[in-house]
Amino acid sequence: MRFVHTSDWQIGKVFRFADDDTQSVLQDQRLEVIGRLGQLARAQGAAAVVVAGDIYDHEIPVERTLRQPIERMRQFPDLCWHLIAGNHDPHVPGGIWDRLRAIGLPDNVTAHLDGQATPMDPAGTAWVIPGGLKRRHVATDPTADMDTAQTPPGVIRVGLAHGSVRDFGDTAHNPNRIAIDRARQAGLSYLALGDWHGMQRIDERTWYSGTPEIDGFDRGGDGGGNALVVELAGPNARPEVTSHRVGRFVWHRDSATLTGTQDIAALEHRLRNIDPQEAGRVLVWLSVRGALSLEDLQAYQNTLDALSSALRLLRVDGEPTLLPRADDLDLFGTGAVREAARLLSERAATGPEEQRDIAVAALRRLALAVHAAPGGKGDAS
Repeated sequence: MRFVHTSDWQIGKVFRFADDDTQSVLQDQRLEVIGRLGQLARAQGAAAVVVAGDIYDHEIPVERTLRQPIERMRQFPDLCWHLIAGNHDPHVPGGIWDRLRAIGLPDNVTAHLDGQATPMDPAGTAWVIPGGLKRRHVATDPTADMDTAQTPPGVIRVGLAHGSVRDFGDTAHNPNRIAIDRARQAGLSYLALGDWHGMQRIDERTWYSGTPEIDGFDRGGDGGGNALVVELAGPNARPEVTSHRVGRFVWHRDSATLTGTQDIAALEHRLRNIDPQEAGRVLVWLSVRGALSLEDLQAYQNTLDALSSALRLLRVDGEPTLLPRADDLDLFGTGAVREAARLLSERAATGPEEQRDIAVAALRRLALAVHAAPGGKGDAS
């Protein structure tokens, strides 16, 4: 038996740090990855896809958002899709799952809402034992009933659940807690988990798939953006689990201390080479510090403008301070503009602390205005 394990699609997720265009693209890719999961299943000869909760990001999605992932799965009638409720989309009365039941699911999509074991595919060689959530937070183990779940003798038992196997504090602040040895206790051939957004192996029979499309800057290093292909030769066979990249976007955190043009050039080279063939799929959160001359500050700003146009998203925290040089005033030519720049430069370097940031900002804006003006010099008229 071969199947694909995925989770935490969180359709409808809002990315508050992104502009409208970027947010729309990120949300679209959370839908498009469903197609890539189906294609992966077909390419690997898998009969089914199990989705370990959090199909949706909110309990009350609008009608279009509700239907969109279902329609994506409908396009793969040769695959059996098995869904459970997670903490973002729990099975509450009148909620998402009742709405979907009223609409009617395609024949190839099964929402496991009553906890009953169900054949994974028409052959019936494997059965899904679900452990979905009926509230956002539950104090009991959502997989506890798997121990006594009835399946035909000799079949492969696959648990499907959403929650945490790690203790992050007292039970009141650590809901949906799953026994770390549930696979052994329940005689499971494999336990497919969702909730953690990074891929994690708990033991040889217990895995988190992670979200198939990375959704934050803290996800890139822990396996997000993948799906798992699981092969089981029989009920007692050791699972063969392989990770496959399905996500489109690359999320990258970086930091830089800038002291001159060499540092600026090195930063630009580094960020452009995250994905030199397709920079438009890269999102970067950059932390900056250092000190630059006014001329170098202009070069830095030009670099940021170029990178912001090349990358899908460039989020910047901090900025270099101004370290005035004697020849900085030459940027302003002669006349009133140069005199204004001289006064701002002095205040930025030696003025009262509360005035320095204001002076630096004003000097940078003045330099940018002069640079953009015809002739590029600040001769007053």
